[in-house]
Amino acid sequence: MDSALQLWITFGRLRAGLVDRYRDEVGEGVISTAIAVLIMALIGAAMWVAFSGVFDSASQRTTDNVNQIGS
Repeated sequence: MDSALQLWITFGRLRAGLVDRYRDEVGEGVISTAIAVLIMALIGAAMWVAFSGVFDSASQRTTDNVNQIGS
C-alpha cells in the first residue's frame, strides 16, 4: 500500500509539473511569430524607402539625359 501511495504522489507531481510547464509556455510561439512579422515589416519598409529613392534618382537622371540628347 505504501508503494502505491508513493507511486500516486510521484505521478501527481510529474503531471502537475508538466501541466505547469505547458501552461507557462502557452502563447510563446504566437508572440515569437508576431515579433518576427514586425521585424520583417520594418525591413520591408526600409527596403521600399531605399528602392524608391534609388528609382526616383535613376528616373530623374534618365529624363535629364533624354532631354539633353533631344536638344
